[in-house]
Amino acid sequence: MGNIIYRRKKDSKENNGSRSRRIGGRSQRKMAAEEELLHRQALSMVLHQHQLSQRFDGSMSRRIGSTSSRRHTDPLANNEKKVVESLENIKFRRVVLIHGEGFGAWCWYKTIAQLEEVGLLPTAMDLTGSGIDLTDTNTVTTLAEYSKPLIQYLEALPEDEKVILVGHSSGGACLSYALENFPEKISKAIFLCATMVSNGQRPFDVFAEELGSAERFMQESEFLIYGNGKDEPPTGFMFEKQLMKGLYFNQSPTKDVALAMVTMRPTPLGPIMEKLSLSPEKYGSGRRFYIQTLDDRALSPDVQEKLVRENPPEGVYKIKGSDHCPFFSKPQSLHKILVEIVQIP
Repeated sequence: MGNIIYRRKKDSKENNGSRSRRIGGRSQRKMAAEEELLHRQALSMVLHQHQLSQRFDGSMSRRIGSTSSRRHTDPLANNEKKVVESLENIKFRRVVLIHGEGFGAWCWYKTIAQLEEVGLLPTAMDLTGSGIDLTDTNTVTTLAEYSKPLIQYLEALPEDEKVILVGHSSGGACLSYALENFPEKISKAIFLCATMVSNGQRPFDVFAEELGSAERFMQESEFLIYGNGKDEPPTGFMFEKQLMKGLYFNQSPTKDVALAMVTMRPTPLGPIMEKLSLSPEKYGSGRRFYIQTLDDRALSPDVQEKLVRENPPEGVYKIKGSDHCPFFSKPQSLHKILVEIVQIP
């Protein structure tokens, strides 16, 4: 009759178990590969968007000119033309965009396109360990290291050139650092729902209302990263995705939130825990402006109001209905305010 092999139930369960583990392992690897692919696609999309915007060479003149042959006048094009004309005599046209914690140059893709369209010269950069900068965030321990791309940019500017800095969220600390070290290179500094700290303060102190004291956060937070091992101090942090959506993107379009979810990186802890030394002669001589976001859950309107009250800037602007990321949720309102500040003599 030949050999007949019977499979016992136990054997069957064990084989099924090992099979499910293999499938589970393959599934996890597949998910990781898919997430990495999404990440690359997101970065590619943003870079492509930036390249498209650069085709206009910082001017809308060709697009505005092409509307003149139409039967009906486009009021939006007329407004853009007026803005372009009003900016023609502006001396300092370079606008440097500094991202906040976890973000990168990619987050400014809408703002870059809009500023270029009116003839300004925007530059967005990745801070050290952010965006597509390959530095391990766990090795970035000081604000000087974190701000290095900005500092190198300012050092390379011609003697007679100045820039307008825009800093988002904790990127405000980089603006303050730059104002203290290169006041002669900065025409205006614009803090966008940002950590505009006073002398002796840490950038983290601004978020204490939402996250608790720095000491408590360092001891108890579940979002800390221990790049040098659990026995060593934490080196960075990154919020869980659902929490991030609620804190940062409560008014942002779904597509921009999806982009952020696959592109954001951990934030180095050292730079935001560093106390800034700011002098009235250097930092205090700079022209500062603050843009408040009124539906912000990461840095509440009350906290932002407290910042401008304790460290008064030259001008304060407000964006209604904006979450912590106005470059996503209210790009037109943000653009209008930035252009208005650029035009201030």
